[in-house]
Amino acid sequence: MAPRPAFEPPEGLGALASVLTEPKAATLPLNKLAPEAALKRLELTIVRRLEGFLHGDHRGLLPGPGSEPNDARVYVPGQDDVRKMDWAVTARTTIPHVRDTISDRELEIWALLDVTPSMNWGTEGVTKRDLGIAAIATIGFLSSRMGDRFGGLIMRPDQLKRIPAQAGRTALYGLLRRMLTEPIVADHTKGPFTLAQGVERLSRTERRRGMRVVVSDFLTPGDYELDPDVPTDWEAPMRHLAVRNQVLAVEVVDRHEIEFPDVGDLLIRDPETDYERYVNTSDDEARLRMDAASAAQRERIRQALRRAGCAHIQLRTDRDWVYDIARFVLAYRRTAAVLHQPPQGVEK
Repeated sequence: MAPRPAFEPPEGLGALASVLTEPKAATLPLNKLAPEAALKRLELTIVRRLEGFLHGDHRGLLPGPGSEPNDARVYVPGQDDVRKMDWAVTARTTIPHVRDTISDRELEIWALLDVTPSMNWGTEGVTKRDLGIAAIATIGFLSSRMGDRFGGLIMRPDQLKRIPAQAGRTALYGLLRRMLTEPIVADHTKGPFTLAQGVERLSRTERRRGMRVVVSDFLTPGDYELDPDVPTDWEAPMRHLAVRNQVLAVEVVDRHEIEFPDVGDLLIRDPETDYERYVNTSDDEARLRMDAASAAQRERIRQALRRAGCAHIQLRTDRDWVYDIARFVLAYRRTAAVLHQPPQGVEK
């Protein structure tokens, strides 16, 4: 008996083809990643003081080498060095002023992109993986300044690929193109890397302090725990990463992962393990139980990221990611100083 030919979905389905077959290429072209015109008036700023490792337009506790004078401000007794006193301004205003400094060193931002098989899925015109790349593009455009550098790590189950940090829009586009053209990871691909190990590697190898962006669905194969008080395996590495850096966790989800549709008997298959099960989604009670379990799973992720001291944004494949990130950035400016308080016992 001849083998049954592989099913080929019709053209024009976009990311919906990832439901019918394993995806083979990116669902977003490079020119549609984060339109810059929509981001002109926004900027993702660094607010946490990082012991002088962030210079240029970024605030640090100590000025770096090669610094130049900046604006004068009122002297704060016990905090400012009297050797930086601006006597000319002090004489004119009769109020003690000090002169701040600008250093010529740059901010370094690193993004870790999870491309494990669970990220290949999507039902709303874009896969979770490509939505994550769009988030990196948006954050890259928001955070780019003169001299600032952006680098990336692509985490596959079997290896971790490093894209060196470089400055400029051309380098950022090159990084995004590299991520979009990264070969799709086949289902059930085995390897030594998990999200926890990828975050730990990022923390250990990129020593210059700055901003770190972790893009993933934060799902661990074989982890069926729903209790938010039980820590995930990646929580400790994320907390360790947040001690030295300002960390932004971008959680990407698909609508039908958290809102199960009524489509009759449905085969639920885990692309990273051997788990398979038929579920009757026409059963209202079964669908409600699945939705409740998914909500509990996402709440556990949210609580773990909060305990780790990371800023957290959830992006969905059925929403406008540029709008969601822009809205997050506007709120982030007001709350970032509280979000990024270092763990207890660690000073800024």
